[in-house]
Amino acid sequence: MDISRSGFYYEPVPESPENLALMRRLDELHLEHPVYGSRRLTAVLRRQGQEVNRKRVARLLQLMGVETIYPKRNLSQPGEGHRIYPYLLEGLEISGPDQVWCSDITYVPMAYGFMYLVAVMEWWSRYVLAWGLSNTLDADFCIRAWEQALGRGRRAPLISNTDQGSQFTSPGYIDAVESAGVEVSMDGRGRWLDNRFIERLWWSTKYEDIYRQDYGDGLAAGRGLEQWFTHYNTQRPHQSLENATPAQWYFSPEEHGGAPPTWEAMKPE
Repeated sequence: MDISRSGFYYEPVPESPENLALMRRLDELHLEHPVYGSRRLTAVLRRQGQEVNRKRVARLLQLMGVETIYPKRNLSQPGEGHRIYPYLLEGLEISGPDQVWCSDITYVPMAYGFMYLVAVMEWWSRYVLAWGLSNTLDADFCIRAWEQALGRGRRAPLISNTDQGSQFTSPGYIDAVESAGVEVSMDGRGRWLDNRFIERLWWSTKYEDIYRQDYGDGLAAGRGLEQWFTHYNTQRPHQSLENATPAQWYFSPEEHGGAPPTWEAMKPE
């Protein structure tokens, strides 16, 4: 089969404990200073006594899938040949459930490795409809999360909003969204505010659960995050939701002034 013996038996070398610790710290710094690139992050780490160079920091950031949120050439790159869709939320008033769903991916540090976490969130209520973990940045686990969200939501949304990452511009993901009769919307480059609610979800998830629990492996992370998202949806009060929970807003929108999921309800006055 024209495969060398060394190629057949080769097993990838995992990141060293030192690099995993550095990646954990980079993840924390990115949440605190999302506009810092590899140059500034290197300077911060050196100030804290870490002997690192910019090349190493840049490599680890790329491995983590972490991107600085300012306009630059390589921000949330789509796959080759993937279509980019316009941002549809400009000027729209999100005034009720299932008008817009949003999705994003984040890095999950663990004691003995790392994984990636995707979530599908209902925009108006902040209710997390579905989530999933993966050890690779492929599109499959994003598609599975989207399909789970369709099965758990009250109905399909009018709009699905994501960034321009290759997972969300892949033909498989786009087909899963459009086949449900949903319009595709994508953030502009460097426009992290376009998907700001799920960015806030990542901050809460990491500081209230992931960093505190310090999960040892993917199985432990999966069990722990299942409990966390259940708590987030059904028990944790949101100040922006009048101290109600996302589940209360999502499943009882009439009690919180929610408008029906129609284009007329979203048009500005």
